[in-house]
Amino acid sequence: MQVSPRRRQEIVDALRRGTVPQRGLDVMAVGLDRFAPTINAELGVVANGGAQFKAVRGEYGSGKTFFARWMSETAKAADFATAEVQISETETPLHRLETVYRRIVESIATSSAQPSAFKEIIDNWFFNLEGDVIDAGVNANDRGAVARATDELIEKRLSNVSKTAPAFASALRGYRSAVERGDSAEADGLIAWLGGQPHVAASVRRYAGIKGELDHFGALGFLQGLLAVLKDAGYAGLVVILDEVETLQRVRSDVREKSLNSLRQLLDEVDAGRFPGLYILITGTPAFFDGQQGVQRLPPLAQRLETRFETNPRFDNPRAPQLRLTGFTYESLHELGRRIRDIYADGTESGYRVRGDIDDAFIDAFAAKIAGQLGGKVGIAPRVFLRQLIDVMDKVDLYADYDPRREALGETSALTSLTEEEQAAIRRGDVRDVAPADVDDIDLGI
Repeated sequence: MQVSPRRRQEIVDALRRGTVPQRGLDVMAVGLDRFAPTINAELGVVANGGAQFKAVRGEYGSGKTFFARWMSETAKAADFATAEVQISETETPLHRLETVYRRIVESIATSSAQPSAFKEIIDNWFFNLEGDVIDAGVNANDRGAVARATDELIEKRLSNVSKTAPAFASALRGYRSAVERGDSAEADGLIAWLGGQPHVAASVRRYAGIKGELDHFGALGFLQGLLAVLKDAGYAGLVVILDEVETLQRVRSDVREKSLNSLRQLLDEVDAGRFPGLYILITGTPAFFDGQQGVQRLPPLAQRLETRFETNPRFDNPRAPQLRLTGFTYESLHELGRRIRDIYADGTESGYRVRGDIDDAFIDAFAAKIAGQLGGKVGIAPRVFLRQLIDVMDKVDLYADYDPRREALGETSALTSLTEEEQAAIRRGDVRDVAPADVDDIDLGI
């Protein structure tokens, strides 16, 4: 598989730390092929002015975060901007949409710009608008005429947004004026205010003729404005990932009620066509979608997300409101290990030794060892397996006399590599089981 040196290093470094890589996930997307056609088709609908809302469910360790990152990367390749927001009671409460909007802006990224790409997107938008008015016949050398024509075009493009969020358009005009005059402090302050940041100086707000701070209802109008800017700046749309929504089950009942209602409101607004160019993806556990402390607590929301799952997940409908992740199988764990082995080997001068010592038989045995130490819980195994596999390959790369069969297939416990959440998942038994595998039953070819 062809992977650039930079992507290869990012993948290996992230796995060495035990985290999900931010990029390069297409080469690791084992088992996601069945979702790709539907996801690509839905992104196409959004790019043409539609909107989508999708929920992804899975137990801890089933790959929800990986799926979200994979989808984000897929969307960027299709010229979307993306934003990943971790829902939490203290940092990003779902019932306060102004905070959610602020986190969207803080994490927004494109294929060419890392978070936060908000200022770059705004600047690209103004550049494109000026190009449009010049193409329409305005003299490029007459800056006053270009400015006036651009202001008129701004009003036209944001006419619908101005009805619900007039301050958004005012702040954009103010930002452009500040840039033109070289007032950097005012320009930076207005970008912060457009991004939903609180406590912007009153003098900055007066500069653009705006008042107050962004509130819950204003956030929806600002999101509309952001989508309009993205479209005119040349992007296909925006994918927003709301991760770990199941944390709502652990908040106070009144906060939970408000948060579920905010989620319902978002879904209704998407269905009503208020957010053309928006794809919202939420992730959560089955308990959140099926339990009385989650979605079922608000019947209108439960009805909108209701999805019937067959016993055999092979017949799941990827076009339904919910997608079900069943986690890694023993075979997919082996396939993932082989892919990572090849990525690693391609990036080192000792690649021939890595491929020779870390052959398919070794990967099978090593996977069996890790899964066996975790009680056969393959849902927990991928992160631990990949982290320790990278460690073994590092040693093969560094030491010519290192024998991974003798050293790495010993008795060192994988349990020392688990997070508290993973150990709790094993105790609860809410991860996927696999058939027992014994290292001694696998032929290593030696």
